[in-house]
Amino acid sequence: MNDIRGKAALDALFADRPETLTVDEVAEVLNISRQNAYAWLRDGVIPGYKIGTTWRVIRDELKETMWRGANAPHRKTHEKEEEG
Repeated sequence: MNDIRGKAALDALFADRPETLTVDEVAEVLNISRQNAYAWLRDGVIPGYKIGTTWRVIRDELKETMWRGANAPHRKTHEKEEEG
């Protein structure tokens, strides 16, 4: 996908979304279940902030993560590699 079309597609995907997304909104945007959204947040696959028991995702951080195509390493996997 070329840069211009890719950015346009992400812009369209996030159009009319608030600056801060709930787990339900993330699940809807990514077309995944709530359970997967929670797991991806917990594992660092997508960026998010847990405040108390509530997760919040900054729209532009999620968009940037998707644009880069880069995911944070899974903590459990990363810790095992360091121990190994």
